[in-house]
Amino acid sequence: MTMSDYSKKQLQEEKVFKDPVHRYVHVRDQVIWDLVKTKEFQRLRRIKQLGTLYLAFHSAEHSRFNHSLGVYEIVRRMIENFEEYPEWDSNDRLLALSAALLHDLGHGPFSHTFEDIFHTDHEEYTKKIILEDTEVNEVLSRVSPEFPREVAEVINKTHPNKLVTSMISSQIDADRMDYLQRDSFYTGVSYGNFDMERILRVMRPSKDEVLIKESGMHAVEDYLMSRYQMYWQVYFHPVSRGGEVMLNLVMQRAKALYKSGYNFKQQPTYFIPFFNEDVTVHDYLRLDEMVVNFYLQEWVREEDEILSDLAGRFVNRDLFKYLPFDGSIITITELNELYKKAGIDPDYYVFSDSYSDLPYDYDRPGQNRNRRPIHLLRPNGEIKEISSQSAIINSITGIHRLGSRLYYPKEKILAIKDLSVKSEIINLLNELD
Repeated sequence: MTMSDYSKKQLQEEKVFKDPVHRYVHVRDQVIWDLVKTKEFQRLRRIKQLGTLYLAFHSAEHSRFNHSLGVYEIVRRMIENFEEYPEWDSNDRLLALSAALLHDLGHGPFSHTFEDIFHTDHEEYTKKIILEDTEVNEVLSRVSPEFPREVAEVINKTHPNKLVTSMISSQIDADRMDYLQRDSFYTGVSYGNFDMERILRVMRPSKDEVLIKESGMHAVEDYLMSRYQMYWQVYFHPVSRGGEVMLNLVMQRAKALYKSGYNFKQQPTYFIPFFNEDVTVHDYLRLDEMVVNFYLQEWVREEDEILSDLAGRFVNRDLFKYLPFDGSIITITELNELYKKAGIDPDYYVFSDSYSDLPYDYDRPGQNRNRRPIHLLRPNGEIKEISSQSAIINSITGIHRLGSRLYYPKEKILAIKDLSVKSEIINLLNELD
């Protein structure tokens, strides 16, 4: 790939972003500075990193913008360390930095909740934003006509340069190393803390991946356990998941009303492409959390009782109660029938939520899930998969932990006038507790 002079252009003076996790984020390349200034990247200021988690951890208000800069900074520091090794090609520097900065460009409002509701894929939209008629595409194309495609392929994990891809997307990458520390800082917990400085020092470039010096194994153990704890203590918090449930139900109701021809007091103009499942990149980019919150507050005043109630619950954090749940279809079926007898719509007032995590695993012979292991580099040059050397990591390898909860509106159930139906519902819920 032939690069233009623009690719080598440096700012007259280094720009820095003050950052609570990395102290400073350093920008010297004109290309990176121009990407940061694009409207598509600035939109990430209006997308929360943790979706509804602020309902459980009040200070978790940081954005995808913060995180994206953090991932860029970690990759920049990786490259500084890699430059002394012959396995690193300095021509890949701008590719790695650009992919790191733009890796989350396609996230929608409330992130993964939004994807579940409207069946969108943030990675697919990241690719579209990079390749279609956008300011980001214009900047990348000035590097070379092929550069946008190359950046998109790194983010999409289809680029032939496996080393650069592994720096941004693997089981020990810049993305995870930033979000664990950043999310830990903003939620006020200590679970996500690990010795990143040590990990960066023991990372070594190879043809196909980032390797870890064997002497750094214990720092990686700490990192993987931090990730495990963050998922079960923070990311799967029942209140946050309850917020996702409520948002999901609000959007389901709004879409159903739109499809039925309901006359909204405030037409959901920005949502119509999503309701019709005919979304362009520019439709997608118009939607951020400021827009979504505007509609949620407007829907509180709607004539439809269900939409008004659900929107008000989300806006005012009046969430459903929850119980542990085994996922039983029989229980859900029984509740649905009892809800109908009580005059409560089961489509919007009973919801089961399942979640799972796999802290660390790797593909065995005969498997093809593209789950690349973390490899240790031994002093004699031998490469070993980390769980074969670490008892701690071996203990969590391949362990797929699952969880499920049932969410329900307690006050609606207590207000049921048919005492026999009310009693049956309460008894059924008590069996779960």
